[in-house]
Amino acid sequence: MKKLIILLLLFTTIITFSQEITGDELLKKAIQFHDPNNNWATFKGELLVTMETPKSAPRESKININLPKQYFSVSAKRDTITTAFIVNKNQISYSFNGDDNPSEEIKKKYNLNAERANLYKNYYTYLYGLPMKLKDEGTIIHQKVERKMFKGNEYLVLKATYKKEVGKDTWYFYFNPKTYAMEVYQFIKDTTDSGEYILLKGLESINAIKMPKVRAWYYNKDDKYLGTDILSRK
Repeated sequence: MKKLIILLLLFTTIITFSQEITGDELLKKAIQFHDPNNNWATFKGELLVTMETPKSAPRESKININLPKQYFSVSAKRDTITTAFIVNKNQISYSFNGDDNPSEEIKKKYNLNAERANLYKNYYTYLYGLPMKLKDEGTIIHQKVERKMFKGNEYLVLKATYKKEVGKDTWYFYFNPKTYAMEVYQFIKDTTDSGEYILLKGLESINAIKMPKVRAWYYNKDDKYLGTDILSRK
């Protein structure tokens, strides 16, 4: 009887916790796990990312991020082609196989332009800055936290939307209920079967920040595999 009472109390505590923890509290605990020393705000470092996709050669990218100096660069190589983009505050430059002044034909074919440079900057700083980036202005953290099963595992799920000038997608972040590590995230566009989900595996410590080592991408609508990003240190 005593054991039964203890189990009931434990079950009640778990249920109460999942109902009472707010979105802000969950985000705080997740950031404490991934960036306990608050290093992301002054992050300066290099990321090496290998992207593997079906029926394509791997793409190897060297990414430099210096948030205090508002500097970002990415140099990506696939087969014999290397493209590079630099965003240095408001100054943008790019190159093709080491040529800083490629032809208009090359620029058009390989999307060498300011828009693509900013897209890469926002993409890499957002994904590798999670969950800390959820503190950025314009992010709306929903306070109701759900406990869900996904791919056979249980998670605490945080919902985030954005002010219209920031973004239109709805994001869900899945955290381990024991450690608060981020293990899955998912974005949805106009309909529930649009968008993608990303499975995270392993951790790589860079500047004392625990970043996901492996990110595998899938479509929401049919679970079709899209590709995998693998992070390594310099």
